[in-house]
Amino acid sequence: MRILILTHRAPFPQNGGYPIVVGNTIKGLVGLGHQVTLLSLNVKKHSTQYERDILLDQITYTEYDIDTRVTMVEAVSNLFTKNSYNIEKYYNAGFERLLIKNLVDHQYDIIQLEGIFVAPYLSAIRKNSKAKVIFRAHNIEHQVWEKLAQQKSDPFKKWYLHLLAKRIKNYELSLLNSFDGIVAFTGQDKQSLISFGARTPITVLPIGVDLSLYQPDFNKTDFSSVFFLGSLDWLPNREGVEWFMDNFHKEITDGDLKCKLYVAGHNIPEDYDDYEVLGKVFIHGEVDDALEFVNSKAIMIVPLLSGGGMRVKIIEGMAMQKCIISTSLGAEGINIEHGTNIIIANNTDEFHEALKKCLLDEHNCRRIGENARKLTEEQHDVNLITPKLIEFYESALK
Repeated sequence: MRILILTHRAPFPQNGGYPIVVGNTIKGLVGLGHQVTLLSLNVKKHSTQYERDILLDQITYTEYDIDTRVTMVEAVSNLFTKNSYNIEKYYNAGFERLLIKNLVDHQYDIIQLEGIFVAPYLSAIRKNSKAKVIFRAHNIEHQVWEKLAQQKSDPFKKWYLHLLAKRIKNYELSLLNSFDGIVAFTGQDKQSLISFGARTPITVLPIGVDLSLYQPDFNKTDFSSVFFLGSLDWLPNREGVEWFMDNFHKEITDGDLKCKLYVAGHNIPEDYDDYEVLGKVFIHGEVDDALEFVNSKAIMIVPLLSGGGMRVKIIEGMAMQKCIISTSLGAEGINIEHGTNIIIANNTDEFHEALKKCLLDEHNCRRIGENARKLTEEQHDVNLITPKLIEFYESALK
């Protein structure tokens, strides 16, 4: 099968949820013998030097640089339109010409759009290809913005985020029946799409990972450590970390939580250095080897207050046998069982109690981590999920 995948950011290096999901999908498809072409917008703020991924030798890959930065004048002027600049900023005429040439030169069976931000190219695809178009809903984008708005106390910020959410929602809903199939990560997202009027065939396929890469070694793990790992340019992650710091920074540095806290990830704001406390709180920024970093820490926190879809970092943490403390929203869509393969905490009291118990009971931490690994082996192995994706492609081609 000849498959073209479009992404709104380059998935190399695989240093965040979106790149990891895309990369694992491609690995699975290539492993089953399918021909994959990848066209990626490369947002300048994500440009970085990285060691060449061996996956690039197995696919046809083209990266196109764009600048999605929005000036203050553009942001203000957008208030007087009905369009969503969050999505419009990913449209680029040069990339569209590149895409059209690719479609004219090659015949594809399937074209997969990885998320709403590459949907502006759907019209060009329909005009220049007879391939079936599959949309993968990494989340329902407007729900992310609605939840962010609900968390804001500032009236202007709340109004502005609600405005963005409304515009994104109008765009998302206008596209629901424009695809030949939709892949959702969670059953919740599928039900939401149906409630919004989607008549397009929808399948639920959870995030899959290459489990051979996740090899925990407890001899390297510090069981007095708590960590967060995630991209801080994604607003729900930043909101969650800052909520955690507001509520637990003092408890960790000068209270009854006897642990060390590590925060790592892509695009951490410079002012996060103010959180650092010698020997207590460490702000790492982006780490060279994310899995080695995870392996060396014991308790993973996911204090997500808004967002949507399925969290890749939780799946990775489970694969590394981590004891994870997450909000219900953070663990959405994963078949978790509180107290068995994860700990759910939805407010400061529950988070505090969970942290204290975990820090005092290493045996229980290990038990939860072992059960978490079993869950990933049963439900998140990319080698089990990819054949189901191919079945969905084939049903679209009939």
